[in-house]
Amino acid sequence: MLKPSLQLKLGQSLTMTPQLQQAIRLLQLPALELQAHIRELLESNVMLEAVEETEQTGIFEAIQSPAERAAPEFEAPQRDTPQVDVEIIADNWSSDAGSSEAPWSPDEDDRQQEFAGESDTSLQDHLLSQLEVADLDARRLAVARAIVDAINDDGYLIEPADEIAATLRPDVICDGAEVLDVLATVQALDPAGVGARSVAECIALQLRQFDPATPGLATALAIAAGHLDTLARNELALLRRELRVTEDELAEALALVRTCQPRPGSALSGSAPEYVVPDVFVRRTERGWSVEINPSTLPRVRLNQGYASLLGRNSSHANLRAQLQEARWLLKSLEIRNDTLLRVARAIVERQNAFLEQGDEHMRPMILKDIAAAIEMHESTISRITSGKYMHTPRGVFELRYFFSSHVGGGEAAETSSTAIRAKIRKLIREEDPAAPLSDSRLAELLSAEGIPVARRTVAKYREAMRIAPSNERRRSAAK
Repeated sequence: MLKPSLQLKLGQSLTMTPQLQQAIRLLQLPALELQAHIRELLESNVMLEAVEETEQTGIFEAIQSPAERAAPEFEAPQRDTPQVDVEIIADNWSSDAGSSEAPWSPDEDDRQQEFAGESDTSLQDHLLSQLEVADLDARRLAVARAIVDAINDDGYLIEPADEIAATLRPDVICDGAEVLDVLATVQALDPAGVGARSVAECIALQLRQFDPATPGLATALAIAAGHLDTLARNELALLRRELRVTEDELAEALALVRTCQPRPGSALSGSAPEYVVPDVFVRRTERGWSVEINPSTLPRVRLNQGYASLLGRNSSHANLRAQLQEARWLLKSLEIRNDTLLRVARAIVERQNAFLEQGDEHMRPMILKDIAAAIEMHESTISRITSGKYMHTPRGVFELRYFFSSHVGGGEAAETSSTAIRAKIRKLIREEDPAAPLSDSRLAELLSAEGIPVARRTVAKYREAMRIAPSNERRRSAAK
């Protein structure tokens, strides 16, 4: 018969404390998401307040001692990495976190920065604005608007005329013939070729805008009408025989066809450009390379000492005490995040110094384990801090992940990264003779002569990843 009993056991286990979970989450947040997260916390936690522009007081000094700042809870003891031509600027960000040029306040409206060149006008809006000023009666204008609604982002009409007429009922009673009549008006709008039902019609619409006396126009229209497949296969001799024209006449016609845009709507319906705000600046100075955290990405927030001092030792305000503890955890996690990002960026610059000096061909192979060993952190921490973070260098803006590349080959090739090999392949193809382009096998031989033994299939994989055509297609393009 079973009976209840008590047993005492000792054991060890790892526990993810709330503070550790918050620190890990803040590590992987990009700058914009971090600022949004801080805004939410400022609205929900009365113990936090934004730092104004005129205030220069350190954020963490009121709640942390130097000993506390030197020993983060979730990191192993750290040793300083050697300073090889790398200078750290603003190492202690808490001392000038409130001194940026444009103070951020949670009371301000959430406004997105406007960039020149970004347009919110869609293809449909562009066409409708032209129809509003066109000389059309109410009936034809309604049909034209229905046609515009059936045009996709590439500028092609994707619905039959009968279906467009059916969508207008019962407001407008019309048939497919009337829709096709109004379609001719829509096809005359800007951009040229819009409203076409096929690539052939799209190119023909654009060609008809040329002066009828343009040399080669008749031949170009004939190519658009029924010979685009032959042209796509680059069978120029067969195309010349089918059209019964000379080489000069064919060349004039092909020049006109190549000026046409097969996707006329792409100029207006393209996605909005994406802009990147770098988290780290790397500059060349007289003392070497300087590494600096972008001050505009640093959240300027601190503990509200007014509310914190009112608590005292009274235990009746449990909710406020919990918010005070959360605020202290947040500020400590932000300092740890900034310090980790700065140390990782510094280690990357130290290892990729040749890349910054000479370019992609001198990129060293580097994996997360290398940086983790250099700054004595776990690989998962390096993975989180490099996700979605960007570095501004004299050679451009790169994601921190860009500097990590695998080793290729063995022996001497162990010191060559895949990024460097891609750059060497690109350089060899750029400097090749257009009449005798280098094959993948020849590229592999040239790389092997430089001490980088790679297989032909590896060269082909890298070439295809860079969207470079094979040697036979490059030779064919050079012969045109």
